[in-house]
Amino acid sequence: MKKRIAANPGRCIGCRTCEIACALAHSELRIEDMTASDFKARVAILKYEDISTPVACRQCEDAPCAAACPCGAIVVNSESVTVLRHKCIGCKACIMACPYGVMRVTSHRVRRTVCGKPLGYSQKALAQKCDLCASVPEGPSCVRACPTNVLFVVEDETVQPAGTVAFQ
Repeated sequence: MKKRIAANPGRCIGCRTCEIACALAHSELRIEDMTASDFKARVAILKYEDISTPVACRQCEDAPCAAACPCGAIVVNSESVTVLRHKCIGCKACIMACPYGVMRVTSHRVRRTVCGKPLGYSQKALAQKCDLCASVPEGPSCVRACPTNVLFVVEDETVQPAGTVAFQ
């Protein structure tokens, strides 16, 4: 069953702790060593007037972002929709295709080599989206860090349209 991160926006205080936890979970830097360009959260807080809510990838079953990717860098597997960074060309087709606006393309510093000889570093654009903290054994960092327990992980089978009743 596919999992996704859901939120209870009525309880969100807009503190952005989830964004910080996410950025740290996907970085090799400590928070005190991060600059603005190093901060690459995969969850975002949307604010409108006095309402805040976190948003992240919905892990779509048909994944429009994957269908739009011309180089097969976004794949759908049994656990999640994942970006294969080594295949990504940074074309931004996934951003245009995502109906929820949660895909991002960020700039990353990469080492360039020719025939095995280092040429230095350059910037590479790479697609980025929530991967449910696949590399973190305890699960999504944003969920664990939220001080008001707004975020939670749900599985497809637990999500139902409004007004329906689950039968056991």
